[in-house]
Amino acid sequence: MTTEHPFAPFIRILGKGKNGSRALTQQEARAAFGMIMRDEVLDEQLGAFLMLLRMKEESGEEVAGFVEAVRDSLQPPENLLVDLDWSSYAGKRRHLPWFILAALALSNSGIRIFMHGTSGHTEGRLYTHEVLTELGLPVAKNWQQVEQQLAKHNFSYLDIEQLSPKLHHMIALRPVLGLRTPVHTLARQLNPLRAPATLQSIFHPGYQQIHQRAAVLLAEAEMAVIKGDGGEVEVNPDVESVIYKVEQGVACEEHWPACFERRHTKPAKLNINELRSVWRGELEDEYALAAIQMTMALALKLLGHAGSQQSALVLAQAYWQRRPMSLL
Repeated sequence: MTTEHPFAPFIRILGKGKNGSRALTQQEARAAFGMIMRDEVLDEQLGAFLMLLRMKEESGEEVAGFVEAVRDSLQPPENLLVDLDWSSYAGKRRHLPWFILAALALSNSGIRIFMHGTSGHTEGRLYTHEVLTELGLPVAKNWQQVEQQLAKHNFSYLDIEQLSPKLHHMIALRPVLGLRTPVHTLARQLNPLRAPATLQSIFHPGYQQIHQRAAVLLAEAEMAVIKGDGGEVEVNPDVESVIYKVEQGVACEEHWPACFERRHTKPAKLNINELRSVWRGELEDEYALAAIQMTMALALKLLGHAGSQQSALVLAQAYWQRRPMSLL
């Protein structure tokens, strides 16, 4: 090949050396990722692009541009409305995914939740897809099923494999490349149904501000990102939580205090059946209950159903008490 490939300039911007490289602008990021989504790049170029971004860490402008490019490729149903977009891309390994019970209790109280995530890319973690299946709850395979499940249960989960096969392929490159890629960040920001509120979580410190900046650039009205347990949207009640938010399009922060003076010991193994036992009230677990209700409170305050942390927690406790035991 003697003529330069059209994608080569984007790699050059990122990889021209310590003094010559720079971040992509939002417009450049959208153009570059648009080419990726349309299969207009070579495999070698894709690997180089993703790893150069990983080395420098993606900027908020880059993530916003990537999200815009992916949204251009998605075809969700028109006029399918939800209240809350909830991303689930990390998987749990230290504690059970109590956030799933939080989402189910919220949806039982009339809040329409669309959850999307990935499964199985890191060994030893419990992913939402497998947990929902183990609990006997439906997992959507396409947008039609999402629509049906939202109508019936106010809750639906769609895996990235169905939501965007191209992104799924790139996430699956982790064992090949040895590192996570910016796809993990942009997938959390997708909000494909353009919900008025979004919940996100990170695992690696420092990424909260990137998510927050991207949300502002994408004109997200209400967004909260936390360093949740295991990287999932689950408040850890053992530590103070710093919530990086966007409220009415403006970036801000909130601090939620820990519930306990001493940290709880992580369980020796994760038993999915304990989720069912806690839901049914057959098992008392103070850590689980606090994680569930604080996560619910975070969502309720973000949605504007409560004006303070305390009132949000009181409402969360009331919603939890009226959960249908027969669901699980």
